[in-house]
Amino acid sequence: MNYKTIANVLGKLLIITGISLVFPIICSLYYGENDLHSLGLTGLIAIGLGYPLWRSFRRCNELNIKDGFFIAFFGWILISAVSGLPYMIHGSIPSFTDAFFEMMSGYTTTGATILTDIEILPHGLLFWRSQTHLLGGMGFLTLTIIFLPHGMGGVRIFRAESSPGQVITREKFIPRNRDTMVWLWGIYIGLNILETLLLCFGGMSIFDSLCHSFGTVSTSGYSPYNDSIGHYNNAYFDWIITLFMFLGGMTFMLFYHMMQGNWRVIKNNTELRWYLWAMFFFCGVVALILWKENTYDFIDSIRYATFQVTSILTTTGFTTADYEQWPQAAQMFLYVVCFIGACAGSTTSGIKIVHYILIIKFGVAIIKQIFFRPMAVVSVHLNQRPVDSQIIHLAIFYFIVNIFLILGGGCFMTLVDPMDITTAMSSVIAALMNIGPGFGGVGPSQNFAFISDPGKWFLSWNMLVGRLEMFSALVIFYPSFWQK
Repeated sequence: MNYKTIANVLGKLLIITGISLVFPIICSLYYGENDLHSLGLTGLIAIGLGYPLWRSFRRCNELNIKDGFFIAFFGWILISAVSGLPYMIHGSIPSFTDAFFEMMSGYTTTGATILTDIEILPHGLLFWRSQTHLLGGMGFLTLTIIFLPHGMGGVRIFRAESSPGQVITREKFIPRNRDTMVWLWGIYIGLNILETLLLCFGGMSIFDSLCHSFGTVSTSGYSPYNDSIGHYNNAYFDWIITLFMFLGGMTFMLFYHMMQGNWRVIKNNTELRWYLWAMFFFCGVVALILWKENTYDFIDSIRYATFQVTSILTTTGFTTADYEQWPQAAQMFLYVVCFIGACAGSTTSGIKIVHYILIIKFGVAIIKQIFFRPMAVVSVHLNQRPVDSQIIHLAIFYFIVNIFLILGGGCFMTLVDPMDITTAMSSVIAALMNIGPGFGGVGPSQNFAFISDPGKWFLSWNMLVGRLEMFSALVIFYPSFWQK
């Protein structure tokens, strides 16, 4: 591996982290609270560590695919560790394990928290907490690619950080990789600005609007309030955030095609159609259950069901109510939604709808071949194009490994912590799928503070595995990866 080039890229990551602390510092100055020193010192530490690395190896520009995987894995760990320093210096999260967990949860857009009282944190630290969503939602490394020299191999970093679903859907709409990143970030920032303006229009403060927009478009879930979006009990805010959670779950390539007026690509997109049908089905079923069980009236049943289903389906994790108080049937459907996820190429995590499409279509084709047309050739199409058999095998393997990680992770959590089966399984699902809140002891009215340090490190690793879509985080454990 090209360690000098890796040091160059990691140095840039640290410099960008240090510079990005300017916005929380401005927030701290505005509110005049006691977090200015911790934020400023962390910024100096990040830049102080990053600048020598970049300066010393700035002429080292050769990257191969192994380097990309190494940077994708250890880059997220490094940035999460450094980003937790403000909380440790300030004293609001004195434990390194807890600070790392909180920042890994932020950058991986998980939204799980160890904070028992979020609202006591000063505004600067709260803003930094939410800003990690903004940076991690589109992928922190994709931001770094914009600043890499042309021809350095940023596409290899992008491949290491992107999901297998993007390989399946062949999402590449601009030949030059840096231009692609600029377009993605432009669309991403534009959605954040638009949501912020709409929330401000409804009466939400600019600080709250920014924090919630960062957590919505990135499908992350951190809120500056203990009760999340339920703090407001405002239907307008619920529907605006629901809309942008849904948009965050769409393939960002489609926004580009919309801007170009290329509506045919959108019409032919198989995953978008399935995404819409999944939304309508689960929102409708949960709303019907809530209404029939007299949990809410008809309108509120639609409102609360749509918000919570969208939040979990897009792996956002915002809540407007304690859904563990809902009827068991409604909770069961929400539990199913945890295993789905939204579209590939979006800011969401989870198994992703495209994998289910391929598995279902392949299953139907195999049944037809075995029982009805033995001589037929099995063919699966996506977006009106045939899909290679290797891609189908990838989708099946990806699904199976996720299930095994959940089962194995649940067993591990029961060994390291005295918790019930529901909490153990749900904690792993919430971390691996980057959802945030789950069921049982990690439900919407609870948090992850009670989990032991080994459990938190294990869940932090699951967050990273889920955010990097598994393969980039697991490949480094192959002995052959380290061989020349």
